[in-house]
Amino acid sequence: MIRCYPVGVLIFYGYRNRSCRKQILFTSSHSKRRGSAITLALIATVLLLLTGSGLLSLGLSARILSIRSTSDITARCAADAGLTQALFEMNEKLKISPWDGGSLPEAFNESLINCDATYSYTVTGNLISGYSIESTGTSGQNTRKITCNLRLQGPFEAAIFAQESIELKNSATVSWYNYSSNDKPLEIGTNSILPDSVILKNSAYVNGDIVIGLDGDPDDVIKDLGATITGETRASTEEFPLPAVTVPDILLSIPSNGTIKNDTLISSDAKYDSIDLKNNKTITIEGDVVLYVTGDVTLNNSAELLIEDGASLILYLGGNLESKNSSSFNNETQDPKNFQIYSLDSSESIRFKNSSDFYGVIYAPETEVIIDNSADIYGSVVAKKFEQNNSSDFNYDASLRDAVWDDAFVRFAITKWCEE
Repeated sequence: MIRCYPVGVLIFYGYRNRSCRKQILFTSSHSKRRGSAITLALIATVLLLLTGSGLLSLGLSARILSIRSTSDITARCAADAGLTQALFEMNEKLKISPWDGGSLPEAFNESLINCDATYSYTVTGNLISGYSIESTGTSGQNTRKITCNLRLQGPFEAAIFAQESIELKNSATVSWYNYSSNDKPLEIGTNSILPDSVILKNSAYVNGDIVIGLDGDPDDVIKDLGATITGETRASTEEFPLPAVTVPDILLSIPSNGTIKNDTLISSDAKYDSIDLKNNKTITIEGDVVLYVTGDVTLNNSAELLIEDGASLILYLGGNLESKNSSSFNNETQDPKNFQIYSLDSSESIRFKNSSDFYGVIYAPETEVIIDNSADIYGSVVAKKFEQNNSSDFNYDASLRDAVWDDAFVRFAITKWCEE
């Protein structure tokens, strides 16, 4: 059966249906948008939680790593402090004569200043086999250990060493003898880092290394005008100490014997105002002698200071020293250790004008030392300034590195350092 509706009814009915459809469609779309927003918010929240957790975990890990690293560094500093203290105490023991090897420095759980770290150290060995230090630092759960060997080191480690400057003139040579295959190379050096502190003129020859002051630039400090250097040029890792000379109390207290001018035999320790040895005169040293000359020492033409074979001389020099033409310091032992000159701060100049051989060592940290033409030197020199003139030869005795406990200015130095 077919139903018929008026036109108005059909229009009204269709309009109502469209409105209902629109309302249904709107409600459905709105619900979908609300559901999508909630999902996105949940995802964002989860991401933020994950990111925050990761950052917190990363921060915690970094903090733990920082604490561990700080503790490890502090333990290392504590071990270094123990090593430094042990070395200091060993060098203090050298000041007491005779050497006592029966009681060696040691410490346990000493506190490091301004922190909660501790250090312990022990020194073992003897003068024959050598000494070693073991130092342990502890901070929290971290422990660091340092071990090293010690050797006695005197002031004559280098062939020539100057506080300020070295100049080698044309054809002056520096070489060495009495060395073994495992010895470190010959060295000449300075504590200075000023430009042109080491001047090497044409045909000068250095059979070894040149060492300049701490953190210096060899290209600035060394002025090479046509020399030959067989080794390397480098900056030192530390400043070489040059302590001032002090005269033994026993020499200070004895009366002076005045001035030596003529032939004289000396067989015991003595003190003089000066030495002004006249032409062709001789001072003879017999036995082991220590002299303190408060003023100048001058050897005039053809004068001689003779150190007999089997004898030795240690000279403390308060003034200047000059060895004039044809004069000589004749060390018959030909061992530089048997003739030692120690120059006080009051001494300004030591000069050798003669052409004869000189076997000896000179320690003069505040004095200028000048070696004139054709003189041959065997030994070692420490000076404020050093000048070696044309054609003279300097020969370093490498056995001077073999120091003993009662040498002047001897100290313990660290070798073969390692860390665990």
